[in-house]
Amino acid sequence: MAFFICPNCQNRSIDHDGREGLLDQAAACQRCGFGFLFELMDDYYPAPGAGFVVCDRDARVLAVGRGVFELTGYREPDLLGRDVREALGLHTANGADSPVAVALEWGVRRLGERLALRTRAGLAKTVTADVFPAYDADGGLLVALAPR
Repeated sequence: MAFFICPNCQNRSIDHDGREGLLDQAAACQRCGFGFLFELMDDYYPAPGAGFVVCDRDARVLAVGRGVFELTGYREPDLLGRDVREALGLHTANGADSPVAVALEWGVRRLGERLALRTRAGLAKTVTADVFPAYDADGGLLVALAPR
């Protein structure tokens, strides 16, 4: 059974093939109409106030969901095409490997990672990050950022 989540409104759904009806196109969100759903290995409940960032296989931002602006001050056009780690100033407090890099290299999810980010105003903010690798041929990842 495949689990899906909308990067925009965080609506969770289950689908057997990830296709919209009988058509050969990717499933879109039934609630908000966002253009694609992100496939997860297991069902996932995001933290309250979480915001999702969808990235390609090189960690460049493809889409930003609701909650990211409230958490960071950045709007989607400010982040599109930029490396998520550089754009948001994401780093670990203890100098450990970036969960984004680990998820991209090894294809494993990283849950409950404590990271610091830089807001648009230049302030440091501690967040909890859940990082999920993409399971489709395109690769990439989903980064869920929640306030600490």
